[in-house]
Amino acid sequence: MNRNDLQTLSRIRVKEAKILLDNGYFNGAYYLLGYAVESALKACIAKKVMRHDFPDRQLTAGSYTHDLNHLITTAGLRDELNNEIRSDPDFQSCWLVVRNWSEQSRYVHGTSEAEAGSLYSACTARGKGVLSWIRRYW
Repeated sequence: MNRNDLQTLSRIRVKEAKILLDNGYFNGAYYLLGYAVESALKACIAKKVMRHDFPDRQLTAGSYTHDLNHLITTAGLRDELNNEIRSDPDFQSCWLVVRNWSEQSRYVHGTSEAEAGSLYSACTARGKGVLSWIRRYW
């Protein structure tokens, strides 16, 4: 997959999650929203790889995870994230929701409408959502 594929995948996962959320499939919506963020962060990482360059080993190894906090670091966005959190309480609230996502959510039954809706809002809030912030760097 290349950077454009990952960007497209992120957008698709958000649309799929919205359909699931609107139809009462909260577990699936929650799960896919996390993957939307993961794909967006991996697009940021892909941007760091120059065409025809052999990728850095740490960058490559650090990319093969579902851990959003680890992907933030691998993408080189830790300082930017911390600055955004300090300067924008609304963004901080969104990040606090998103950072708790785990790929283990695929095994969870009973995600509530409120949990899925909260994650959707934290990801997609115009200008303040986590995906809007990540898109500045991808």
